[in-house]
Amino acid sequence: MRHRKAGKKLGRDSAHRRAILRNLITSLFQHEEISTTHAKAKALRPIAEKMITLAKKGDLHARRQALSYFMDKSVAHKLFDQMKDRLLDSQGGYIRILKTGHRSGDNAPLVIIQLLLAHEGKKPGKTTRKGVKGEKKIPEKVSDKKLTSKGKMRVSEDEKERVEKP
Repeated sequence: MRHRKAGKKLGRDSAHRRAILRNLITSLFQHEEISTTHAKAKALRPIAEKMITLAKKGDLHARRQALSYFMDKSVAHKLFDQMKDRLLDSQGGYIRILKTGHRSGDNAPLVIIQLLLAHEGKKPGKTTRKGVKGEKKIPEKVSDKKLTSKGKMRVSEDEKERVEKP
């Protein structure tokens, strides 16, 4: 029984599993987006969030803890110096996992794991309002086009005359 055993084994022994996760974490923070299998991405998420929490602390002990896990010093410096400022506002939810399909060789489910930065969240000024009863919410920019309930554009009489006269 695996009672109280945290984490996934990923079909590897402990040293191989630790090496894979260290390489994946280093690549994720280096490129801010990587493609991997779904199981590895789910195992990677808590480690990545812990590294971001260490970066938000920012003290010497936290920096040394992160340096002991990353495979490349420059990635740790990038996290603590550049990315830290972009992540200070949010309290969690730093990682996004997007399913992309299946690998052709073994049909393993593939995902893209992305690092969400603070400026990529909700865009200011893009509000939503209710459309016609029973429809989804429509963004303001789309609703300015006067859509009907079936998604077709309503054309006013003035616009019809302008189109017919040229």
